[in-house]
Amino acid sequence: MKKIIKSIFILLLPFSVVTSCKDSFLDENPPSNISAEKMDNKLTLQAGLIGLYQNLSTYYTQSGAQGWVSVWQVGTDIVWPQEIQGIEVPYYNYSLLTSRDGAAASLWASNYNIIRNANAIIYNIENTPISDMTETEKKAFSAEAKFFRAYAYNSLATFFGPVPLITEPIRTPRYDFVRTPLDQVNNLIKSDLLYGVTNLRDVDGKIDAQSVPEQRITKDVARQLLAKVYLRTNEPALAEAQCNAIINSGKYTLINARYGIKAGSPGDYFSDMFFKGNQRRSQGNKEAIWVMENENPSIIVNGSSGSPQQRRVWGGGYHNINGMVPTDSLGGRGLSRLRLNNWVLYKLYPQGDMRNSKYNIHRQHYFNNPASNYSTIKGLKVPYGQDAQFTLVNGSKVNIAKADTLAKLNPYTLKWGQFDPNDVFGFGMWKDFILMRLGETYLLRAEAQVKQGNTAGAAASINVLRTRAQAPQVSASQMTLDFVLDERVRELLAEENRREELVRTKTLVQRAATRNSDGPAQRQIVGLTANNLLLPIPFNEIQLNKDAVLEQNPGY
Repeated sequence: MKKIIKSIFILLLPFSVVTSCKDSFLDENPPSNISAEKMDNKLTLQAGLIGLYQNLSTYYTQSGAQGWVSVWQVGTDIVWPQEIQGIEVPYYNYSLLTSRDGAAASLWASNYNIIRNANAIIYNIENTPISDMTETEKKAFSAEAKFFRAYAYNSLATFFGPVPLITEPIRTPRYDFVRTPLDQVNNLIKSDLLYGVTNLRDVDGKIDAQSVPEQRITKDVARQLLAKVYLRTNEPALAEAQCNAIINSGKYTLINARYGIKAGSPGDYFSDMFFKGNQRRSQGNKEAIWVMENENPSIIVNGSSGSPQQRRVWGGGYHNINGMVPTDSLGGRGLSRLRLNNWVLYKLYPQGDMRNSKYNIHRQHYFNNPASNYSTIKGLKVPYGQDAQFTLVNGSKVNIAKADTLAKLNPYTLKWGQFDPNDVFGFGMWKDFILMRLGETYLLRAEAQVKQGNTAGAAASINVLRTRAQAPQVSASQMTLDFVLDERVRELLAEENRREELVRTKTLVQRAATRNSDGPAQRQIVGLTANNLLLPIPFNEIQLNKDAVLEQNPGY
C-alpha cells in the first residue's frame, strides 16, 4: 500500500490543514501532505482515503517495539508473557502502568492521526466544489472517511473514556482541549457508522458502475463495528439488528469445507482460513467481511507499512532446539513472546472441537532437521516437559532440558504462521489480517441476545459455530456473558484484541483473576484494579495542553 499520509501526529500540536498556498507555509515542511487546498478532485480524495488504510495498517505492522502485539493480550485471561521485549510489561504488572506509558501514548496518537486525516477528507467533500465526482461517489467517499473516524473514536472511547471530540480540520495550534462527555463521543461514532451503512458499497458491489478493490470497506464492515458499539453503549437490541442484517444478507457463509491452496494437504477447513493465499474473499474465504492486505515488500514495493511481528510473538521458538528447523507446517519462525495459559490449553476446548485441532494449535513437535547427522532422531518426538538426551549419527549428544520445553516448545496457535523458504529467519510476517469475519458476527449476536435475556437465541447463535467446529452443542441454561466471552476465545484466539474486548465488556479484572491466576511467579498479573479498565491519558498531552485542563483518568 502506497504511503500517502505520514503517521507523525501529536494531538496538542496540530498542523494547519486549511491554509492559503504561501511560500511561508511551504517553508514549514508540514508533517503531512494532505491539506485542504489539494483535495478538490477525485484523485486527491482517493489518495486521502488510501492514506487512512495506511494509517490503520501502521497500528498492526509496527515493529519498533516488538512487544506491541503483546500489549493487547498479556494481563488478560488467555496468555502468559514469555520472551519480554519491554513495552508490554505494564500490561501485566499494572503497578508500573503510568501516564508516561509508551503504548497508551502510541494508541492515542495513532487514533488521532486517523481522525485528523479523516476530518480533512470529510471537510473537503462537504465544502469544496468537486466537479469530477457524482453525488453518489461523494457520499461513498465521505462514508469511508467517516467509518475510519468512527473506528478511531471507538478505540479511544473504549480505552480512555471521554476524549476531546474534533470533527473539523484544526486551522491554528490549540492548547485548550477538554474531554468531551462520552455520550457525545458515542453519538458521533454511531452517526458516522449509520452514514456508512447507508452510503458505503455492498460487498462485491460497485459505486456508480465503477469497481472498488475488495480490501476497501463495505456497508457490512460498518454494521459489524456498529454492533460492537451498540453493545458497549448497552443497546443490545440495536446490536442484534446489525448482526442480523449481515447474517441474513446471504452474502457470507461460514467456512465448512476444505478450500484453497492447502485443500489437498493434511488439515481442516477452519485452519484453511488462515493460510496466506486463502484469506481474501477472492481467494475463497466467503466468511471474510474485512481483510487488510499485507504483502512482502521485497516482492511488492510498499506492500506493507511495517514489519508485522504477529508470527514472532504468537509462534513457537522451536527452532532454538537442536534438531529442529523452521518449516511451513510449524508456522515458520516464532519467538514465543506469548504462551497460551493453562486455562486455554487444558480447560477451554471441549473434546472434538476443530478449533483445538493440531492444525490450529500446535502441541507436539518432532525432530525435523533434514541434515544426515540427525537421521537417527528425525521423526522422533521432541520431549515436552522433561529432560532428555539423544544420540546423533556421529555420536554427539542432543540435550533437551525441561526449562527449554517451557520456553521454546510451548503449544501455540498457528493462525499467524507464515514461512518464506527464501527468508527462513524473516523479521516480518507477510500475510493478510482478517479484521472482521462472520464467525464474530454470530458471537456479537449471541452477546446481544444474552443481554436481552434471550438465552435460547444466544445458544442457537453459538451452536452455529459449534456445528461448524464439530463441537458439542450448548443449551440456553449455559448462556451467560462469561460463556460468550469463553466462546470468543475458542473462535477468535489471537485474532481479536483481547484487552479491548474485556475492557468493552468491563470483565477484565474478574476474568484475569479466574482464568489467569496460575502462571509462573515472575509472570503473574500484579496490581490489576477497576481503574485499569481505562488507560492513562498520556502525560505529554496533559502537559502541553496549557490553556485548559485535560483531566487524567482515576488511578494514574
